Amino acid sequence: MPRKGMRSIFFKQSPPPPTSSLPPLIDENIKTAESLITKWDYSTPNQSIITPLFSGTRDEAKQYLNAVKGLQSAMQNLAAHDPTSNTLVRAHLLMQVAMKTLEKEFYQILSANRDHLDPETVSNRSSTDRGSSVSDFDDEFSEDEFRVSETERVSMLAMADLKAIAESMIFSGYGKECVKVYITMRKSIVDEALYHLGVERLSFSQVQKMDSKVLELKIKSWLNAVKVAVGTLFNGERILCDHVFAAASEKRIAESCFAEITKDGAASLFGFPEMVAKCKKTPEKMFRTLDLYEAISDNWLQIESIFSFESTSNVRSQAVTSQVKLGEAVRMMLSDFESAIQKDTSKTALPGGGVHPLTRYVMNYITFLADYSGILADIVADCPQSPLPESYYRSPTHEENPSSSDISEKIAWLILVVLCKLDGKAELYKDIALSYLFLANNMQYVVVKVRKSNLGFVLGEDWLATHELKVREYVSKYERLGWSSVLSSLPENPKAELPAEQARACFVSFNAAFHEVCRKQSSWTVSDSKLRDQIKVSIASKLVPKYSEFYEKNRVGSDQVVRVLPDEIGNNLSDILYGIGDSGSVSSHSSSTTSSPRRSNRR
Repeated sequence: MPRKGMRSIFFKQSPPPPTSSLPPLIDENIKTAESLITKWDYSTPNQSIITPLFSGTRDEAKQYLNAVKGLQSAMQNLAAHDPTSNTLVRAHLLMQVAMKTLEKEFYQILSANRDHLDPETVSNRSSTDRGSSVSDFDDEFSEDEFRVSETERVSMLAMADLKAIAESMIFSGYGKECVKVYITMRKSIVDEALYHLGVERLSFSQVQKMDSKVLELKIKSWLNAVKVAVGTLFNGERILCDHVFAAASEKRIAESCFAEITKDGAASLFGFPEMVAKCKKTPEKMFRTLDLYEAISDNWLQIESIFSFESTSNVRSQAVTSQVKLGEAVRMMLSDFESAIQKDTSKTALPGGGVHPLTRYVMNYITFLADYSGILADIVADCPQSPLPESYYRSPTHEENPSSSDISEKIAWLILVVLCKLDGKAELYKDIALSYLFLANNMQYVVVKVRKSNLGFVLGEDWLATHELKVREYVSKYERLGWSSVLSSLPENPKAELPAEQARACFVSFNAAFHEVCRKQSSWTVSDSKLRDQIKVSIASKLVPKYSEFYEKNRVGSDQVVRVLPDEIGNNLSDILYGIGDSGSVSSHSSSTTSSPRRSNRR
């Protein structure tokens, strides 16, 4: 306003102009507003019979808001030209009544539409695709909009009503009252939803003292809760805030409302994984820790988008901190797991040369790790790793994805550590043939585990081919040492016809050696049925032809000393390697053993 005009207001001694001299438009705006505002005055004695303003076709609500807008415009003109006018005082009182009415309507819409404004319904929409479906709380829908469900229709109307009221109250200078009602109502909904999802405000001391089974249940509950909380609850609340306070001038209001509504619940939700990460670390907790890490990773883009405001940066920071702490815990548990393998000092040979419990435990554990290879690649990237011999292993993913090669080499290293321990345990067997059978059994178990799991993709075909060849080498050494006494009992040239006495001596020697080996190896075991059958076929292929040739040339005159016919060798071999006979081939070494951690019960 020009300075001359200001002087005329504050220093002119003439009385203010009468109301009748007001511009017709200002007077009309005030009278129109007065008739509508007094009609929906909830402070009047008969307020209980007042029909809600925002119901039906909302024509009256539209008129009411237009009247409030006109009243505000009239007040601004009066304040500019005649700030001491009684009319301005009357208009101000009318505005107070109108704001009380709109505040009441705002509260009633939020309260009556709790179910229709639930985050799931709201989050099924976006802030842009249906935000303009209902314009100015209009009941009229286009043909396409008839396809929405009744719940969505009511939700859309309620959101439009809230937006219209919020705009009116904020424009009229009553934004604080509007925001207070909104935060109170919506925060209670968010807190209640999180409570039903099992999200609690826990201290580190409480989490630390939890029984392992209780903590397991809490983690399972959290894993389910975070999906709903991020994908539905917080997402829906952000959409609703952005819609209700959509005007450019209200963006900061939307931000402050959303931050206030969600800050406590989000802090409880994203703070829990950090507390779990700080608890005592054992190999059994590895997979739940990875589940927590993976859940944050999977939801991170949504977390970052939903909590994009500067005022919600602490939520993003908490999620990142929890993920970092979980990653540190995983790295520590991997290190502890490797140490546990290396420190295993059990000195008792496994009867029958079967698969060692350490092999089963380690391979089952590593198999589960392979299911998290993508997440683990991020966690172990750039971590110090003991160098693998170039001849032993080359990561199949090294060229195209260096980070994936880190976890491939880590897993290959862990397997190498346990294989080295098995080499030491093989030395506990007095019978060298049995020691090689032990190594073949355990290497076969490792190979099969890798072949039938995600480990195969992590380690690659070259690794598998190398270790399958190692199985064959161990089997070959077992056969050579375990059956040498039988094969050496026959002459070098089995087709040669020997003197009767010498032939009978060979038959006697063969019978004794064959039965002794079969007796001894009936207590040995090959748990893999396919490998067991391959071994028996291989033994028979070496033994039967040579014995058959010798038998055909020298059986005459030796019938009394022949105990095994060529076609009976296969039947005798069928009883070996099942681990059901007596074993005298296990050393009696004994010492205190260090037990391996129990197999993890994941999921």
